[in-house]
Amino acid sequence: MAKAGHTIDLRVSSLPTQHGEKVVARILDHSRALLSLSALGFSSDDSGTVAGWLKRRTGIILVTGPTGSGKTTTLYAMINAIREDRINIVTVEDPIEYSIPGINQVQVHPEIGLTFARALRAILRQDPNVILIGEIRDGETAEIAFRAAMTGHLVLSTLHTNDAPATIARLIDLGVPRYLVAAQTTGVLAQRLVRALCPACRVQGRPPVSHLLQLNLPAAWCDDPTWWLPVGCDACGETGYQGRISLFETLVPARTLREQIGAGASEHELRTSAVRSGMVSLLTDGLAKARAGLTTVEELGRVLESEESAVTLCDACRHVTPPGYAFCPFCGERTAGTCGGCGHALLGTWTHCPACGHQRRTVPG
Repeated sequence: MAKAGHTIDLRVSSLPTQHGEKVVARILDHSRALLSLSALGFSSDDSGTVAGWLKRRTGIILVTGPTGSGKTTTLYAMINAIREDRINIVTVEDPIEYSIPGINQVQVHPEIGLTFARALRAILRQDPNVILIGEIRDGETAEIAFRAAMTGHLVLSTLHTNDAPATIARLIDLGVPRYLVAAQTTGVLAQRLVRALCPACRVQGRPPVSHLLQLNLPAAWCDDPTWWLPVGCDACGETGYQGRISLFETLVPARTLREQIGAGASEHELRTSAVRSGMVSLLTDGLAKARAGLTTVEELGRVLESEESAVTLCDACRHVTPPGYAFCPFCGERTAGTCGGCGHALLGTWTHCPACGHQRRTVPG
């Protein structure tokens, strides 16, 4: 199908409803160039982390998030960053969304028995260096993927989870042995897509308190006039937004986290450990981008769930700080939401520390 000289594909889903057919069409523009990693919106730290993952020869890299969050685009950008003649890269996808020169791409056909699992078994006999799996949907595919990583392959794939730490629990639920998850997980990247503020008409101002409360952020933040807000102009069709950017949460399994995975730690324990080892949450990344004028608090509330909203704000320097830490990484002051006695993280309504019994100096109102 041609449009303005471009070849595009349409993925069409039709559903019979009470008052007629409901149709959703997904447009795949083949004239669009593959994105580079630098164009995805990574912070400098995350960019270096992902680049380090892609230099490895073994292990599995997982990109997680809901449908439509840009996972496939991120995988393609990763493949685009490492493809070269001497690297044998094979993909198995459903469907193949974009044709990539120099890459061996396989389309699954479940109706003839060519499933992800069967395609993977065949691919492993093709001497691949890198394997891209469009999506891990079942335990069989998950275990083959992890055993491929264990036997000298770099594997990239996607999974549907809310955040990066939940991915570990999901893999174990699928039946992947804990020792494989602990040993072979190179990194997990959770992401969301939000609308980007129009640079031509954005203005600074105070966000509505309702937008802050939706994310469990302090209502007092609405007194700050330096947030960015949408306006609307001809350039953005009067919407105030133009294009989209990604929010990222990058989990790098450190030694302590790998030991916890192998020992059967809970999802909450894994999340706490990940934060303490430096993981920046989706909301923290989003707030940094909202502060920079790239998006808005309203957009963060549209795409993030409340349980993804645990952040703290330094009372001294007003920087958004990673949750779970006792001191602000920007000014060195003790952060709000931590115990003054032992540094244990405290929930907003707690008056005493459950770890040491220390009484909070001020009770959150």
